[in-house]
Amino acid sequence: MSEAAPCIWVDADACPGAIKEVLFRAAQRRHLHTRLVANHTMRVPRSPFIRLIQVPSGFDAADDYIAEQVSPGDLVITADVPLADRIVAAGATGLNPRGTLYTRETVREHLNRRDFMEEMRSAGLASGGPSALDKRQVQAFANALDRFLATAR
Repeated sequence: MSEAAPCIWVDADACPGAIKEVLFRAAQRRHLHTRLVANHTMRVPRSPFIRLIQVPSGFDAADDYIAEQVSPGDLVITADVPLADRIVAAGATGLNPRGTLYTRETVREHLNRRDFMEEMRSAGLASGGPSALDKRQVQAFANALDRFLATAR
């Protein structure tokens, strides 16, 4: 990892394909070290900048690997708010597939909202999770990624 650009870590098991495609294009275009961490195999483009890291199956195995490897200034792509909390504490920034940044200033609010929704689901007052990703949200992700990369250099 050079000082010129952050490493991008991807919590890849649950990352939507459209988001991975955005990341693959950005990695190639900007020569960004991009690491997809998953507990199962998946196809990634042949590139000196993109690497799949397969971790053993297990609860939070990919999250734990990312949290242990991330460096200050890196970017982590995840919809997992507890992982975002861990990487922000390590000095990295999180970005969810819908284009929302997790920073020191915002991650606690997201964690509280997640916990509240979990309580609502447990009480039977809410069901399901987020809606399917649409083109507008993929574009919001791409825009947020571009903004992060513009300020990270």
